[in-house]
Amino acid sequence: MALEITAHVVIPDDELEWKFIRASGPGGQNVNKVATAVQLRFDVRHSPSLPDDVRTRLERLAGRRLTRDGVVIILAQRHRTQARNRADARERLIELVRQAARPPTPRRPTRPTAGSRQRRLEGKVKRGSIKQLRGKPDDD
Repeated sequence: MALEITAHVVIPDDELEWKFIRASGPGGQNVNKVATAVQLRFDVRHSPSLPDDVRTRLERLAGRRLTRDGVVIILAQRHRTQARNRADARERLIELVRQAARPPTPRRPTRPTAGSRQRRLEGKVKRGSIKQLRGKPDDD
């Protein structure tokens, strides 16, 4: 079952690597016996299913979750069962790639309004006069 991110971006299951480890936190007596935590690994740099622009944005968005080799690691251990943690890791990866697939909105350059320019200059004049008053008094 592939991860369908957008109409153009689909990640097949063979690109995902699952590792199951013991979780810290809730679990009762099972916490020391059952590997309920899930570590999902996705190799961003070598994935053929990601367009280049999405890949670069994903690497920037991943932050500390990205290793030096370009692998995104998502650790899910919020829930007590392996199945729920696995679903949680999938959803978190989908959301991360979906954010990277959304192109950033271009910045529209704006100009300061006449009022803001005037207030800025008045503030500068006022500040300058305050600083001038700090000087030594004249002998006049």
